[in-house]
Amino acid sequence: MPELLRLRAEHAPAVLAFELANREYFATFVSDRGDEFFERFTDRFNALLAEQDAGTCAFHVLVAEDSVLGRFNLVDIENGTADLGYRVAQRATGRGVATATVRELCRLAATQYGLDTLCAATSHENTASQRVLAKAGFTPVGPAGPADLGGKAGTWYRRDLRG
Repeated sequence: MPELLRLRAEHAPAVLAFELANREYFATFVSDRGDEFFERFTDRFNALLAEQDAGTCAFHVLVAEDSVLGRFNLVDIENGTADLGYRVAQRATGRGVATATVRELCRLAATQYGLDTLCAATSHENTASQRVLAKAGFTPVGPAGPADLGGKAGTWYRRDLRG
């Protein structure tokens, strides 16, 4: 059974393996992170942990059998609101993993992090993510531009966690 865990330093090797194994797949939905991301992975990972320690973000990994199936993040936490971002391994798609985990993160956002609202953006091409957000109670609220989605156009979604 997959387990959603708060990101910790010891997750670094599994997260890197997850990102490398799914790099081509992820690039079909968002712009590729580029070789520099992987070359400087340790520095970037440590920066994420520092952001998390500062309370501006909350990063999570979905782990099953010592491998990462997905990353689920709350970023730009401020005034009861955060942006939700996630990516799921290609091998775990189509089985409800993303929907179940987004729902769980919504619950944690309200109960553990004290948030009132989550926002998420997805590209027009990423119909699977649009379905995940809809099933998890998000509603479309407006256009997302290329700056929001790494060069792609899409839609912003919102979910009130107190309703």
